[in-house]
Amino acid sequence: MTVKNGRRWNNNIHYHPRILGAVPEGAQRGLDVGCGEGMLARELRRAVPHVTAIDLDAASIELGRAYRDDVDYILGDFLNHPFEPASFDVIASVAALHHMDGATGLARMRDLLRPGGVLAVVGLARNTLPNDLPQVLAGVTVGAVHRARKGLWHHPSPIVWPPPVTYPEMRAMAAEILPGSLYRRHLLWRYSIIWRKPQG
Repeated sequence: MTVKNGRRWNNNIHYHPRILGAVPEGAQRGLDVGCGEGMLARELRRAVPHVTAIDLDAASIELGRAYRDDVDYILGDFLNHPFEPASFDVIASVAALHHMDGATGLARMRDLLRPGGVLAVVGLARNTLPNDLPQVLAGVTVGAVHRARKGLWHHPSPIVWPPPVTYPEMRAMAAEILPGSLYRRHLLWRYSIIWRKPQG
């Protein structure tokens, strides 16, 4: 585990700004789905007064709670935890959707958002070779440059590999469940989905 200049970096952290830049103005309640040890939740808390972070991994939740901040860490299953419907202004998730059924997870996030709220997801999908070979090779090159400059922090949370859904499947799923969402495939083997829930 290498950390340079006192700052963690990995492919997930690289896309945290994508999440944080999507937080809607005036957001009061945020949810981090699959929070791990809480790095994104703590960053989200700087912009949102009340942040809840949920994860199934007890060791990760204990690491998050050790920071003794005012993030509300919950050990539990996001898919069936008794959150109130339409109760969050922003829902964020990084590298967690492939740990659950993707369609069920996206629909649950959609239902927990208030009208006008924003869902921001960064996730992993499965490459399809040989079609994705150019993106894979470009990611290898750019990732190596980042690691040389910034080091590589290995998160302590459980890993699921390979992701069950391909990039095209994920794009289609987002379009169906979150009409009007912005889907982007990113260089470092991630995709993002940004969606604002319609008013009314």
